[in-house]
Amino acid sequence: MAAAVEPLLMTVAQYRALPQREGLLFELHGGRLVTTTRPKMEHARLQSRLARLLRPHCEHRGIVETEVAFRALPEYELRAADIAFVSQERWDATDDEDNLHGSPELVIEVLSPSNSKAEIQEKSALCLATGAAEFWIVDPKMREVTVMRAGQTEVLYRSGASLTLALFGGGELPLGEIFQGRA
Repeated sequence: MAAAVEPLLMTVAQYRALPQREGLLFELHGGRLVTTTRPKMEHARLQSRLARLLRPHCEHRGIVETEVAFRALPEYELRAADIAFVSQERWDATDDEDNLHGSPELVIEVLSPSNSKAEIQEKSALCLATGAAEFWIVDPKMREVTVMRAGQTEVLYRSGASLTLALFGGGELPLGEIFQGRA
């Protein structure tokens, strides 16, 4: 009986040496190359709106950006957050020729049809275990946001509610502002 052969895991260095492929996006998940899709306009608009809404709350604390690449684990992980908050200290300390090491302090994922529940659960667990204080799941179809914090019960915010912005020293963000213009 032949022994099972474990697949070779790709490192971040090997990933970076791959030739660019026009129109394809990749991430590295546990040493495996994963093809990701480009977001549709609705997704991009929601990402942009969330970033715009959060920026005034984090002034002098850090940076809010879309599509932030990060190395949750040093060798075999290279992912991107739809929206991320990174402390100013970590942002400034990150080498321009590298990516953020560890997860951003806040990772926000906007659900799209290509996301599976298992994929989002895996990413939230990974991020919360590697530096994220919060992980948000924004569901544009249901018009709700789930907030997860390490070691705490997740909180579901529905229409009419306001998110508590604990990472930014307080304040609130009404869901109506996030999902404005959506029926």
